[in-house]
Amino acid sequence: MVEVVAGYATGAQGAGVAYARLSGEGRQNILRVAFRVSAPRECRERAAGYAALTAIVRALWKRGIRAARLIVGDEEFAQEIATGRCVDERLAIPYVRLRCAMNSLATFDVQAGSADDLTQRAKAEAALNVAA
Repeated sequence: MVEVVAGYATGAQGAGVAYARLSGEGRQNILRVAFRVSAPRECRERAAGYAALTAIVRALWKRGIRAARLIVGDEEFAQEIATGRCVDERLAIPYVRLRCAMNSLATFDVQAGSADDLTQRAKAEAALNVAA
């Protein structure tokens, strides 16, 4: 099983970037994927999380990875993904997209953990893209 630590951010226009640190079999790689989100401002951050993780899981699938443990920096978000409880109705479609992508894997798990370095990297890139 590959451990996937995920950090992500979006700019004001909804363009986002996600970084994932893939660890397994004694190797470690960094994966970068772009995504786009269009959601009301009050739930944009959570929608960005769903879009980022969906993009990461799809990239894992393309690379032949079929078992992954996703680690996100927010305990509440990890529980929401794992259980489906407390999903805002405005986020139902992004949630379903993520679950469909995750179900394409043979095995997956979602946990909370530290993703601060990757999140900061994504925030810096998103800020530069907005300023450019």
